[in-house]
Amino acid sequence: YFSFGCQFAKIVTYHLTITLYPTSSKMKFVTAFALMAGTASGFVPLSNQASSRISLSAGVDLPGALPPVGFFDPLDFASKADELTMKRYREAEVTHGRVSMLAVVGFLVGEKVEGSSFLFDASIKGPAITHLAQVPTLFWGILLITIASAELYRAQVAFVSPADVPTGQQGLMRDDHYPGDIGFDPLGLKPEDPEEFDIMVTKELQNGRLAMLAAAGFLAQELTDGKGIIEHLQSM
Repeated sequence: YFSFGCQFAKIVTYHLTITLYPTSSKMKFVTAFALMAGTASGFVPLSNQASSRISLSAGVDLPGALPPVGFFDPLDFASKADELTMKRYREAEVTHGRVSMLAVVGFLVGEKVEGSSFLFDASIKGPAITHLAQVPTLFWGILLITIASAELYRAQVAFVSPADVPTGQQGLMRDDHYPGDIGFDPLGLKPEDPEEFDIMVTKELQNGRLAMLAAAGFLAQELTDGKGIIEHLQSM
């Protein structure tokens, strides 16, 4: 579970600017916990639907655009993006959401079992943000190799090989790639019906968005007072 924490820096870089700091520590914790409370339905694979579904002109029809806000884009990124850029945005959102759902679980599980886990002679203690600094160097090596392998696989599935990309089109996604679809469906949960599929994709996106806010809130809370999230829960 400590491996979940290694991706936290990426989440913070991308999302910490939207984290709120209420006036009291208890309020800050309650806000973060409320954001995390949704059921995490992550890792639902996305099918290879037609790439025209992800386009600027059809942006309002993207899975995840829900009333009352609809296609939520307050900074107007979509107006400056072509179809391929929109696909990259969605790929990034889905990926960060999945990592964040793991991070939220990792925060709670890691702090709950501290001092009683068979890992590392039960010597890992304190808030989750300090756990990685306490693990052996060997674990760091294994963790980095695992993350690098997963990211390399995702890049090979989603993006055109750099050797085949025209100049000026770095980060070009494959035409037949649906954002987030890496072929991972061990439980066979992907619906065959397109309407049910869109509903499941939307659930994953919404839970991922909650998890990104929650993970950023957890980080901010622990950095503020040095106490773990479980400790806060027990003191309420």
